Amino acid sequence: MTKDSAAVALQAWWRGTLVRRTLLHAALRAWIIQSWWRLILSKMITQRLRMELEIYTWKEWAAVKLQSWVRMWRIRQRYCRLLNAVRIIQVYWRWHNCHSRGFIQGNYEIKENRLSIQLQISLGAQACKVQQCVALPIKE
Repeated sequence: MTKDSAAVALQAWWRGTLVRRTLLHAALRAWIIQSWWRLILSKMITQRLRMELEIYTWKEWAAVKLQSWVRMWRIRQRYCRLLNAVRIIQVYWRWHNCHSRGFIQGNYEIKENRLSIQLQISLGAQACKVQQCVALPIKE
């Protein structure tokens, strides 16, 4: 081996070492950038999943709320119908009681310091009328 060929071999080795070092640094930098991008990507995916979960939860909550309002409205409607039926039954029952057992009917009138009362009590076939005027004590 001559000096020139030894110098060329040494320069080739050194240049190869520099190229390998440069490639190693470039590979490390690429690896660092890829790692950082994977981290960012996983955060973005997690954030997107969380947002989708929140939207799903909100939709489910809205559906449940709407269902409860509809159920409440239907139950209230049913209650009002039953209440109306009860009132009708009570009216007929009271009318029946008044005609079968009797009833009291009357009115009153207040004039100055006198109370005038008129009552009509009806018990089946029997009837009684009462009229009375009462003086009211008025303090002066």
